[in-house]
Amino acid sequence: MTLPRLANLSLLLLFPLAWIAPLLKAGVLPLFALSEISVLSGIGALWEKDKFLALVVIFFAMIAPIGKVLALEGVLSGRLSARIKPWLYHLGRLAMADVFLIAIYITAAKGIGIGRIEIGWGLYLFTLCVLLSLGLSIFAIRKPKESLPHPPPTD
Repeated sequence: MTLPRLANLSLLLLFPLAWIAPLLKAGVLPLFALSEISVLSGIGALWEKDKFLALVVIFFAMIAPIGKVLALEGVLSGRLSARIKPWLYHLGRLAMADVFLIAIYITAAKGIGIGRIEIGWGLYLFTLCVLLSLGLSIFAIRKPKESLPHPPPTD
């Protein structure tokens, strides 16, 4: 098994771990205890308020990244045609949307100055998973350099 395939398959374990790991700790006032927020706890809280938005987050944060990992495994192992490579690019863009949204929420919450937010180790793990997946897909999508034509032999 090649290193890219092994790294890609490790994402099948790392992504679910990142979903349950604390992304951040948030509290309303500095004197009160901080609540840990993970992808799954955030989706659970969102499900109670807005089911449609929860489904959107489930798609972008969970289904798109795992779908991309599985599709990339198919390409790297030779089980899927190279024609799927453009779709990997689009899946990668969908999977990056959630990290961008988390960054915006943290920046907005810190900018308002109400409450306290601390970054959890899960945010770093989740970001690592997304960046590793992105790097692997770039590696898989890139076309091999065509060799330069050799000059015709001279007699």
